[in-house]
Amino acid sequence: MDIVLIIGRVLFALMCITGGLNHFTKAEAMAGYAQFKGVPQPKLANLLSGLMLLAGGLSVVLGVYADLGALVLAAVLLGMAVMMHNFWKADEASKQMETISFFKNVSMAGGALVMFAAIANADKAARIIGPMMTDGLFAK
Repeated sequence: MDIVLIIGRVLFALMCITGGLNHFTKAEAMAGYAQFKGVPQPKLANLLSGLMLLAGGLSVVLGVYADLGALVLAAVLLGMAVMMHNFWKADEASKQMETISFFKNVSMAGGALVMFAAIANADKAARIIGPMMTDGLFAK
């Protein structure tokens, strides 16, 4: 069963890791879109959110303070949902895509919060989400 839990962690974090890498490899385009969306300091915000996605995703995959990594992912995903996918402000042409993206980020943040709680409330977090390199930072 451990392999299933590891695969689940990898699949969950894959979007965050690839998204984080995109924040660096496509920095100008992503900062431009952030500026269009009214994000303050768009270049800095792009780089910081990319770092948070990458670090949080790797933390979850590797099992190194995965509870903290999951909490970081939840925070950045919720922030990005509100700032970048504000469908309530979108025109009719982009409203559907913004709504889908908003709820994708919100649902992934929910999964990250479940993972955070599971690790933080477990005596041995490895029993819940598979083998990890460290215990959770917030674990009992």
